[in-house]
This record gives sequence, C-alpha cells and structure tokens, in this order.
Amino acid sequence: MKISYIKSIHDNSSFKFFKNIGMNGVELEDLENVDKVLSRLIDQNYKTFFITNEVAGYSQDLFKKYYNSKDINIIIAKTKN
Repeated sequence: MKISYIKSIHDNSSFKFFKNIGMNGVELEDLENVDKVLSRLIDQNYKTFFITNEVAGYSQDLFKKYYNSKDINIIIAKTKN
C-alpha cells in the first residue's frame, strides 16, 4: 500500500514526521491543483492520503469521489499554525 501526504508548500509545520522518515509527499504551490495531484497519485497506486484541512478545502473531488471509497483512504489533518 502506497501512502502520501499533501500540503501547502507554505505550511512548514504539518507532516514533519512523515517528511523526516522519507515518506513521499506533495507540497502544493497552487492549492487549486489538489484534484489533479490526487488523481495522478491514485493512478500511481497510492491508496492512503494525509491531507491538511487547508488543502482539502480546495478539492472538488475529495468528498464527491474519494471520501467514501472503499479503495481510497483520506485522512484530513488539522493544519498546524
């Protein structure tokens, strides 16, 4: 099972642990691209995603397509500020 995180490039505190242990993650410059990134990662067989609530707010597909999926796991984490 492949796992990834998605956060804003400007968010310097969320998912530090995952980054420090070498987990593959995506840091978005433009949060409007979150749906494209999710789709690309799913095509690459990623199944579990940790996403900050800031980024989740920009997704149109997150709740429509993936949130109730039995194949895709989405964990929305509070943004640390």
